Order: sequence, then C-alpha cells, then structure tokens
Amino acid sequence: MRTIVVGSRQSALALTQTGQVIDDLKRLSQEHGFDFDFEVKKIVTKGDRILDVTLSKVGGKGLFVKEIEQAMMDGEIDMAVHSMKDMPSVLPDGLVNGAVPRRVDPRDCLITLEGKSIDDLPHGAKVGTSSLRRSSQLKAYRPDLELEPVRGNIDSRLKKLETEGFQAILLAAAGLYRMGWEDKITAYLPVETCLPAVGQGALGIECREDDAELMKLLALYNDKESALTVAAERKFLGVLNGGCQVPIGAHAVLVEAPAGHSHAGQNVIQLTGMVGSPDGDVILKETLLGTDPVKLGEEVAGKLIERGAEKILEQVRE
Repeated sequence: MRTIVVGSRQSALALTQTGQVIDDLKRLSQEHGFDFDFEVKKIVTKGDRILDVTLSKVGGKGLFVKEIEQAMMDGEIDMAVHSMKDMPSVLPDGLVNGAVPRRVDPRDCLITLEGKSIDDLPHGAKVGTSSLRRSSQLKAYRPDLELEPVRGNIDSRLKKLETEGFQAILLAAAGLYRMGWEDKITAYLPVETCLPAVGQGALGIECREDDAELMKLLALYNDKESALTVAAERKFLGVLNGGCQVPIGAHAVLVEAPAGHSHAGQNVIQLTGMVGSPDGDVILKETLLGTDPVKLGEEVAGKLIERGAEKILEQVRE
C-alpha cells in the first residue's frame, strides 16, 4: 500500500478542507481498486506567518502556496489541497492541478451582529475586509461605508466583529460552508454587486506531473463543470497578471447559448470579468460567452485592457 502524503496549511479551514478531500479520495480509492492510504503533513506558509499586514503589501498571490509547492518538488509531500483563489495563475514546472472538485457557492457574504443586508447597513458603518477586490466594488456601491482591513483566519475575523467595533465583515461564503458555519452568514452579496475572486469556492488539488498513479485517481475526482469555469477565470487573471494586490474579480458559469449564437441551445461558458480602481471610482466589467475556457478568458481580459484596465492595474502596482 502506498501512503500519499498531503501537505496542508495549519489553519482550521485548510485542515478541514484537506480532511474532506482525503475522505472523498479514500472512498474513490476503494471503489476503483487503488491501494492508497493518506496522511497529512502540516506546513507553515509566509501568508500564515505575517498577519499584521494586508496581503497586498506582502506579495499577494502565492503567499499561501510557495512553501507547500517546494515541499512537493522536494518529494516531502505528494499532493496539496489549496483554495483555488490562493493559487497563482501559473504553476511551477513539474506541478499540475490534478483535479478541481465540485465548486461550492462562490459568492462573498456579509456577517453582522444584528442581521442586515449590505443595503441596510447604517450610513458610515465600519466594515472589515482585507480584500482590495471587495473594497473597490463596495466603495462603488456604498461610498459612505468605512472599509477597514481585517486579517487572520475565519475564526479570528469573526471575533474581531465583536471586539473591534465592526458593524460587518466580508468573507467568502465557501469557507464558512466548509467549516459548517453557514448559519453565521447574515446575507450574500449578489455577484452583480461584488464579483467574487477568481476561483472562489473551488479547491485545487495540486500534485507532481509525473505521478501517473495519483493523477489517475485525481482524474476521477475532477468535476468537469467546475474545472471549465475555473479555467476561464484563471486564464482571465493570468492575462491581466493579477494577484491579491489588485482589484480583479471574475465569475464563470455554464449557461444555455441564446438563439442567434453559433452554439444556440448548447451549454457554453459565460464569463464576467472585472477590474476596478481601489477607490471604487472606476469599475470596468465585461461579459462574454464561449466554449473554450482559455480563449474566453483571453477575450474578456482583452476587452477590459482595451477599456483601460492595464492603466488601472499599473497605478495599483505602483
């Protein structure tokens, strides 16, 4: 029997996600005759060590995956379960995304002490978020809100709602679902108001490209629809060369192509992409349909670049 060593961050959410994936893979292994056992190896990443600074100031994407990828390349671990939104759009040579399991709700949500939607928050309410993407879109929607950074794991952010005078905090709904804490969600932010992060709600199972045996098992775990929509979003991000430090959002779904479309009546990918200025004064959005996720991601990014997205992103990076 081969023991698959799974690298994981030490946060409660990371360990919970990893545990859920291992349970699924154990079941698949038994059903399909793989002789695998699994064990978890905890790894501390740079993103876990630096908690007093917003992500955008310490290097953005990759903060939560670099050390884990290094351990994989060094043969210390065989695979890792990542939140897809933490994964850079280009993986190191020799590593691949072996599977994207079925995605859960990609929306952002609002958590308040006294049940209110984003529209019901009082004028000038103090709202916590460490995400430039969320704050850019919220400033455009509710310029009166006082948006302040809040870092840490889900648990510590929820505590800060009570201890630091926030009237609301914004989180990805998916993390709360995976922790079994969906009852804490006060309201969801519609994607029309706040486009999610690229890959939000999806997991990426990363492994070595040459691990043929493990790749066969992961192929059985891959959810085709989730993989397609996430691929479109990730290509969009890759073209714009975006990380945590830039306000970029994207949301792809499968829809039936309308009459008059070259694939009318068939399922196609609908991708909406967004680039915004940090102050929320400019929000550029574009929605296109397509069948090839890579091409679609490039096209939506191209449309936004034509409309000035690159200039906004350059200013943010400076």
